Amino acid sequence: MRSTRISRLLGSRLPIIPFLGLLAALLAPLTLASPAVAAPRAAHTAADPVRIMPLGDSITGSPGCWRAVLWNRLQNAGHTNIDFVGALGPQGCGVAHDGDNEGHGGELVTNVADQDLLPGRLAATLPDIVVMHFGTNDVWSSIAPDRILAAYTKLVGQMRASNPDMRILVAQIIPMKPSSCAACAQRVVDFNARIPDWARATSTSRSPVTVVDQWTGFGTATDTYDGVHPNAAGDNKIAARWYPALSAALDAGIPQDPEEPGDPGDPGDPDEGEPSCTAVFRAVNVWQGGYQGEVTVTNTSASSVSGWTVTVVPADGARLTQVWNGSLGSAPDGTTTVADAGWNGTLAPGASTAFGFVATTASTAGTPSAAVGCTARAAAS
Repeated sequence: MRSTRISRLLGSRLPIIPFLGLLAALLAPLTLASPAVAAPRAAHTAADPVRIMPLGDSITGSPGCWRAVLWNRLQNAGHTNIDFVGALGPQGCGVAHDGDNEGHGGELVTNVADQDLLPGRLAATLPDIVVMHFGTNDVWSSIAPDRILAAYTKLVGQMRASNPDMRILVAQIIPMKPSSCAACAQRVVDFNARIPDWARATSTSRSPVTVVDQWTGFGTATDTYDGVHPNAAGDNKIAARWYPALSAALDAGIPQDPEEPGDPGDPGDPDEGEPSCTAVFRAVNVWQGGYQGEVTVTNTSASSVSGWTVTVVPADGARLTQVWNGSLGSAPDGTTTVADAGWNGTLAPGASTAFGFVATTASTAGTPSAAVGCTARAAAS
């Protein structure tokens, strides 16, 4: 809640500063601070509220009254030391709640990733947990699941760059059946089916990704007012689905001073300092007997990596014949691999790069797909 944050920052007294000293203090941040670099994150203490960012589009923010239902359910269950955070405030809902959120109406998750909009939002609010229902507008816009999941992966990397211990709850989005989009209902089904595998590949023990099924049992006829946005019944269902996962994350606690032995920042933790990355495949162009593919590699660890290698197992017996922005090779078991090209091997936390390839297929092959995995090399200390 904003009043809590402001009171912590201001304290009880303001020092008296001579005029010139005050002027210099005010101007210094304007001349010295770099807008691209967030301030170091202070260690979390038990007295601090847990900061929770609801992230998404109009389903989350306009008005997103499921947040009010969820907030009050958490309060009633004893989770009172929490703070919903975001640049946007409440939009009615008729019940007292902490309405701060990052649910921007009409926003596409692919645009947020492509335009690097999330780091600034994270730096302004410093969440410990992100609750994300995002992608409805992308699905409506016929954007392929591969591209949406690549955006998810980039956002997760940016979340972990802000907070290596970030807890991330990701929704399988609610059904959609607007009158202007007959194909949207099936597109949602197809997209949701991909999310669990993506989450398993992206989750780590230090920064777990939890999938919350918001689709099952939600009806567009009974739980929305327009085939897309939830009505009061839908708000109650969405809050009920978020509650167990969010309550469990709160019960697990937020890591505090990383210097304390046994905390996730301790060198004995297996995730500490371990490089990690994810790879996401998409088909760019298809023709009889072949296709062009692209794989996006994202550094999902909390520190820079110096290189990466992706395993590529195309479906239907397809074979890679040409690669650019990477080095084609094979593992001892014969699995096709693509390593970085040198110049694109070093990735900062949350940063991404991509390589492309041409694959040949049988003339009877179906829609191109490929199983991809990623390993990263730690940057030299």
